[in-house]
Amino acid sequence: MRSIFREGRSFKIMFDNILHQEITKQLTADLNGGRLAPALLFSGPQASGKGSAALELARVLSCESAAAPGSWNCSCPSCVRHRSLVSQDLLLLGQKPFFAEISACAEAFRREPGTSGVKRLFIRSIRKLLGRFSPVLWEDDPKLGKIAGLVLELEEDLEAFERQAEQDTGKTIEALLKNSMKLESGGMGEFIPIARIRRAAYWSRLAPAGKHKCVIIENAERMQEGAKNSLLKILEEPPERVTLILGCSRPGTLLPTIRSRLRVYRFARRSPEEEIDVIRRIFRDNDYMPKSGPPPEFRNPAVSGTGIPAEPYNDAGMVAAYLESFLPVDNRSLYSLGAYFTASIAAAAVRECRDAGRAPPGVLADLGKFAVPLAEEFGRPAPDIRTTLFTVGKHTDNFEIPGLFARFCKNILFLLSAFLRGGESSAEKTELVVVWKRELGAAFNASDTYNIKETMVMERLAVKLKDAFAESA
Repeated sequence: MRSIFREGRSFKIMFDNILHQEITKQLTADLNGGRLAPALLFSGPQASGKGSAALELARVLSCESAAAPGSWNCSCPSCVRHRSLVSQDLLLLGQKPFFAEISACAEAFRREPGTSGVKRLFIRSIRKLLGRFSPVLWEDDPKLGKIAGLVLELEEDLEAFERQAEQDTGKTIEALLKNSMKLESGGMGEFIPIARIRRAAYWSRLAPAGKHKCVIIENAERMQEGAKNSLLKILEEPPERVTLILGCSRPGTLLPTIRSRLRVYRFARRSPEEEIDVIRRIFRDNDYMPKSGPPPEFRNPAVSGTGIPAEPYNDAGMVAAYLESFLPVDNRSLYSLGAYFTASIAAAAVRECRDAGRAPPGVLADLGKFAVPLAEEFGRPAPDIRTTLFTVGKHTDNFEIPGLFARFCKNILFLLSAFLRGGESSAEKTELVVVWKRELGAAFNASDTYNIKETMVMERLAVKLKDAFAESA
């Protein structure tokens, strides 16, 4: 594996913004020793600093300073552009919880509006989202016409925010938050399509505007199958003066042929004390106290074979949980709402069986009994589809929140996994869970791939499940 950097340049003061991660010392050593590979894998838990380290490495590789290359406070033109995430030599791909991070950074700015570093933190959080809508990646995409105006408006509001005095930023911040949510909800899918990887491959073979190019793919495990094969072609013949950095929480889900072409840097799980320190130093929340974690049902997510990306919420850590707390619906409430939906579908199927004079399957009643206690927050299950959908829509804003529908589906899968593990096993129990998984996967695919409105997807999902179980009696 060839190195992308020559020996002789000494990088010393870097990665100051990556707290409590010893792996950055290895990155620095590899840079100084001329051993950095052209394709890297940053693996580790959610919110462990992988993305920030990738952005910092991209800045260092492009640094134009001869005296102190890559230094934290370097003021060369390339470093200035990279700090603002407006460099022409940086390409960003991949889904992540953008709105949660943007909201947390906005709150940090409200706490310390006079601190330039906090203002930059907020600006960068939005530019991480905007970077996913680079014309380089979206050329000839018919969907771009629907979101181009929103991208432009967000850019203009961000420029206004940068110029404004502290006391004048209130309305602009609210506009930035509103449009960020709209852009993420309307433009980002859960998976990286092949077209994005192909465009990135074409871009990577063009000459850099400065010294070096960098392609960063976060949550790389969420690539479509065709996108994985397209990426492999880049890795087989990496372009000169280009570094590819893949971020991944579950490296085992990547193709072995992809993993074999990447040098791995493992970001460790921080201790609780270190996580709290990150929250207080980065997000300026000195009053933060960790809440109780997710329910134990989150521990063995049964998501394989559904097409729904897995999220190990129980292992995510305090920083990820802290960011999640800025979402209108957290996972604990979503888990309870998923239990309500599950119990209501079971109740509707049981009612239809009895109305038709048929005995309902015993396993259906077992599922209802299992889910009802977990759904107490939302009341008794509704035996009719209309009431069920109304309740779910009311508490999710009809899934207008970015990524909420995917999280809703995951939480139901976690619940079904717990149901499958509890009590006695049986063929009927397994078959019931198989049907749920199949229909949830189809619903997620309809929403994410075919962009069908979530309210329509939910109605179809509820009817399909109710009919499948009622007809099995």
